Amino acid sequence: MIIALVKQMKKTFAIVSSILIVTALLLGCVGQDKDSTKKMTELKIGYQPSTHQIAEMVAMEKGWWLNDLKKFGIEKVTDYEFPSGPPEMQAMLGGDIDIAYVGATPPIPAIDQGLDAKIVAAVQTQGSGIVIRPESNYTGPSYLVGKKIGTFPPGSIQDMVLKKWLTDNGIDVSKVDIKPMTPGDATTALAAKQLDAVFLPEPSPAFLEISGNGKSVVASGEMWPGHACCVLLVNGKLIRENPELVKEIIRIHIKATEFIEENPDESAEIASKKLGLSKESILYSIKNSDTTFIHDPNKIVEYIEAYGIEHYNLKYTKKLLTAKDLIDTKLYNEVIKK
Repeated sequence: MIIALVKQMKKTFAIVSSILIVTALLLGCVGQDKDSTKKMTELKIGYQPSTHQIAEMVAMEKGWWLNDLKKFGIEKVTDYEFPSGPPEMQAMLGGDIDIAYVGATPPIPAIDQGLDAKIVAAVQTQGSGIVIRPESNYTGPSYLVGKKIGTFPPGSIQDMVLKKWLTDNGIDVSKVDIKPMTPGDATTALAAKQLDAVFLPEPSPAFLEISGNGKSVVASGEMWPGHACCVLLVNGKLIRENPELVKEIIRIHIKATEFIEENPDESAEIASKKLGLSKESILYSIKNSDTTFIHDPNKIVEYIEAYGIEHYNLKYTKKLLTAKDLIDTKLYNEVIKK
């Protein structure tokens, strides 16, 4: 009887011990996840060499990224330049960057491929343009039939806006020789008369005009009035696990955007150092293009919805993604209310 009782006690103790060990392990895992968010010490930012994304450059030059995020444990902020949106999104898919200043459309096929990220703020609208050789005479959209035009790769905002505009004007896109290129390669090719036209974001159109190597004929705002261009995209895990950090990122972006509006000369100086172009070219681009710097994501929801449809129609995505899949305005709205 006593022996049986002892055996039963040992069995019960073993079970209880196992439960305690499992519980401790589970709690330990939870604690590690919580600690892992606190241990984020470096913020990695993607951007492109365009006046569209001066807000990122201003915040970096002013030290706002690092100084304002120190209270969240950020000890280092590094930014990485990409020639266009599609390769930038590949880097984000690979976990190489945490947030991205990027065109509004490259995230769409990336999210379709499994990228966990959401747009949390607008950056600017419009701001691209068709530029032809200076000696040529533009006669309308049909001018591009049979011509070679350099623009950003498929999935980019420029690629999508150009193809939609051609289609809207009754032009068969297959009859236009669209060359996917970086802005540097495209501007060089137009100057060398290897292309008939380019469709590029600022400051490339301004640079081509000032250098005498191109003539601007159509602004992207004429092609799709008011269209959203660049956005601020943030890793989904960061949004879920550290929303206060993301809200501070949004505050920094708002501060930088307002700085551009209030200080165009200093903003142009900052961008010229970052882009390796003259201040005059940058300032000309800011003042003469149809770019509008904004930060409110609520103002671009309808465009993001339309871009999802366009990407699906162009077969760039397998699924029809909606604004709900692509944009999150909640954190921005919380920032603005305070």
